[in-house]
Amino acid sequence: MLDNQDESILYGRLVVYRAEDCHRLTKKVSIIPAIDNGYCGRCQGKILAHWQLPGDDKYCWQCANMGRITTKHCLVTIEEPNDFETIVNPCIWQGKLTYLQQQVSDEQIKALKEGKSHLTYAVTSAGKTEMLFPMLTLAIKQKKRIAIVSPRIDVILELKIRIKTAFNVPFIVLFGGTEDKYQYTQLILATTHQLMKFKQAFDVIVLDEADAFPYENTQMLVTSVYQALKKDGIIFFLTATLNTTLKKMIRRQEVLLSTLPLRFHGQPLPNLSVQRVAKWRKRLPIRVFRQMVHLKKKRIKFLVFVPQVKDVENVINQIQNEKYGLKISGTYAADTTRLEKVQAMRDGRGD
Repeated sequence: MLDNQDESILYGRLVVYRAEDCHRLTKKVSIIPAIDNGYCGRCQGKILAHWQLPGDDKYCWQCANMGRITTKHCLVTIEEPNDFETIVNPCIWQGKLTYLQQQVSDEQIKALKEGKSHLTYAVTSAGKTEMLFPMLTLAIKQKKRIAIVSPRIDVILELKIRIKTAFNVPFIVLFGGTEDKYQYTQLILATTHQLMKFKQAFDVIVLDEADAFPYENTQMLVTSVYQALKKDGIIFFLTATLNTTLKKMIRRQEVLLSTLPLRFHGQPLPNLSVQRVAKWRKRLPIRVFRQMVHLKKKRIKFLVFVPQVKDVENVINQIQNEKYGLKISGTYAADTTRLEKVQAMRDGRGD
């Protein structure tokens, strides 16, 4: 039998157990077949015929990176009880929203009170995170369980810093390779992949970069978000670019909509120009080096994007071999040290 502390790790979650051990669980637990009628109970994907183990057992390859589950497993859960202590003053942020930001924030609070999903369509650097703070504060006071999620680990790590600074609320951060051990908290930050491990757990889900890869056009991830949402729960979508799915949701009035076309400082977005450069893989233009030197002298952090992963090393070598004394670190999605390099840049370490 699970004691009270152990029970909490099952609240609103899908935890893998061996089927033979399920009889030991408390009567509060609901037991779901890990694989049933040819479908995975965790990711809801169809089990293909060649996902075969010795004997007649099947496994789910589609979500295997979350931990293998087979026909010899079950998924166990306890209905989310919202068993949280009251926090009178959860938000300690001392900042102030602009007039336009406050309008969006008020509309988010209205959506929360009415129990309706909401879409914030705002330009990059509009302050989308800070605009959420009043709504999150109210939701926490109401003892709602909240997940702030994004398809990208980098976004979650950035949000971790800002939420930790703005709220005195315990929370955990979940992503592949996270150092946080799971515990029952009112607030979590996670990648969308991690929501496959939850079932009707959250009253509020904030989906940041709702149009970003790999969430967009990945049905498994879309399903995981709605699987983790309570039946009467709501989603707050945040985006700087509207994709086809979000546009359809607006037309069908499935979400309330707030827009903010200005950044927090009120200045217009820069007008970008595109210039085609031939044979840049052999040698970058001098003006590119000069611009990087200019930014370094002003101590302005900057990123250099390249079209393909194989171009990263080439561009790094070009920059470091020039006479300008520039040093640069390169990374890409599959880089095992990517998170450390990104954090070093945030901390101002290195060049």
